[in-house]
Amino acid sequence: MRLFAIADPHLSRAVPKPMDIFGPGWQGHPAAFFDGWRRTVGEDDLVLVPGDISWAMRFEDAMLDLRDLAELPGRKVLLRGNHDYWWPSISRLRGELPRGMWAVQNDAVAVGGAVVSGTRGWVCPGSHGFTAEDQRIYDREVERLRLSLAHAAKLEGAYRVVMLHFPPTNARLEPSELTDLILAAKPDALVFGHVHGEEPQGILPRLGDVNVHFVAADALRFEPKLIAELPRSGTDVGVAGAGSAA
Repeated sequence: MRLFAIADPHLSRAVPKPMDIFGPGWQGHPAAFFDGWRRTVGEDDLVLVPGDISWAMRFEDAMLDLRDLAELPGRKVLLRGNHDYWWPSISRLRGELPRGMWAVQNDAVAVGGAVVSGTRGWVCPGSHGFTAEDQRIYDREVERLRLSLAHAAKLEGAYRVVMLHFPPTNARLEPSELTDLILAAKPDALVFGHVHGEEPQGILPRLGDVNVHFVAADALRFEPKLIAELPRSGTDVGVAGAGSAA
């Protein structure tokens, strides 16, 4: 089984939103996203999608995009991004996700030998314009990551990966409570997206012995990034902490 990651699909089937207004890196979206996925991913693979999945405001509209994702090759693990306003309670989401798709929120999932944990994250202390409200949200995300990592520790798997939507540092790449938690957990890899543009800032090249992967869709030219190749596990799917509140 190959493990891939790609963040920021920014799909919008219900109310189309052209992404090329955000720069030339988005030309050809969303067709380029679907084409890149189909060229890269096989049916036996697993793809992590850490946030900004759909521009939809309502869950019913986002389901159109989730069904489009479900039709692509491979199995998928989803994480909420800052633009995923449609994201309902985790119990409702899990009850309606298409087959072969899982969501991580305050917990962790093991699929085919990969143990996946994570949280959305937020702008980190020391960022330009960081406010008291940012601190409140950031503190909450730190606790959510702590909880997710604790659940991940209960799952068996040959490869451990943490998903964030936001980078775990500020633009100066200063350590944070998020990086401290990740370093203590000693996962094999960290993936995140969120940052766009020709010269994105805050892109951590490495974190101790943790392999770090920046996987924003436009930065990858819409081809999911290979994170690891894994043997399939005898325990195919497991969830620790399922049923957590929204």
